[in-house]
Amino acid sequence: MVQKKQFQNQIIYIKRDDLLSNDFSGNKARKFYYYLNHDFPKVKKIISYGSAQSNAMYSLSVLAKLKGWEFDYYVAHLASYLEENPEGNYRYALDNGMNLHVGQVNAMSSNEESVLYIEEGGREIYAEVGLKILAEEILEWKQEQGIEELNIFLPAGTGTTALYLQKHSIDKVFTTPCVGNSHYLKEQFLMLEKDEKIHPTIIIPSKKRHFGKLYRESYVIWLELQKQMGIEFDLLYDPHGWLTLLENPKLFDKPLLYIHQGGLIGNESMLKRYKRKYDENI
Repeated sequence: MVQKKQFQNQIIYIKRDDLLSNDFSGNKARKFYYYLNHDFPKVKKIISYGSAQSNAMYSLSVLAKLKGWEFDYYVAHLASYLEENPEGNYRYALDNGMNLHVGQVNAMSSNEESVLYIEEGGREIYAEVGLKILAEEILEWKQEQGIEELNIFLPAGTGTTALYLQKHSIDKVFTTPCVGNSHYLKEQFLMLEKDEKIHPTIIIPSKKRHFGKLYRESYVIWLELQKQMGIEFDLLYDPHGWLTLLENPKLFDKPLLYIHQGGLIGNESMLKRYKRKYDENI
């Protein structure tokens, strides 16, 4: 589904990938499409790693539950508050049977045929399968609307979604780094695709925002987006993406399509943090 919206006097098309599924919404639906729709008769366990509130962690817990597999997930650190008060993606992943480990994951175990080892955030070559479908959906919609050229924008973690979307799109894909800087994002691209000619265009934000840190302007724009467009966005990536997008008006020289990548379960914990820090001051 694509919705036509207006925000700050700009016409914007929103690709509502957040509505694909409650369990596999947004880019996780695309990244894990291959695993969900193929049989792996020898696999008995998924191993992955990342943060304790990762959207990928939750979706992998659902995948493991559906397939009847074990799910071992590794985090470098688990906050005592979260351990004592499970919420958001962490809580629901535990409910799905996730085995959480604090420490370094042993990648050597991925050599076992019974183990499916998935990189942090779903940075996998198999993610290309689902993202090719996304590119095809966008092309079909664009042709139905009679739009000749688009600019496509989405914020990036590992950049996997933006990379494979650009690889299979005739339109230009723009993204901005949320987890690290532009050099980090470029390194992520190169892990999956050596041909830089088909890499997305990286937009460098005017202000460095540390991943997971709370910023007043991020909370304000998240509230405004919901108020003006009636759409709830993710609180971790989307505010940074929208702030960067809006400070680059040249991206609106062509019709602009913003990819809503889901991740709303994580808002449960993020919103509590923002309300404690900023709500009474907004």
